[in-house]
Amino acid sequence: MSKLSIVSELWQFLKVRKKWWLLPIILFLVLLGGLIILTQGSALAPFIYAIF
Repeated sequence: MSKLSIVSELWQFLKVRKKWWLLPIILFLVLLGGLIILTQGSALAPFIYAIF
């Protein structure tokens, strides 16, 4: 199963079920996950983790 397939299936779910309120939550979680992954090996990591 490709990542593109998962995104497309999620988009279809949001369109059919009219669950538009889930979109900001999903975007926030993806951005937060990306931030944690990108700063994992840097000197900023302790400061990022201290925020949460």
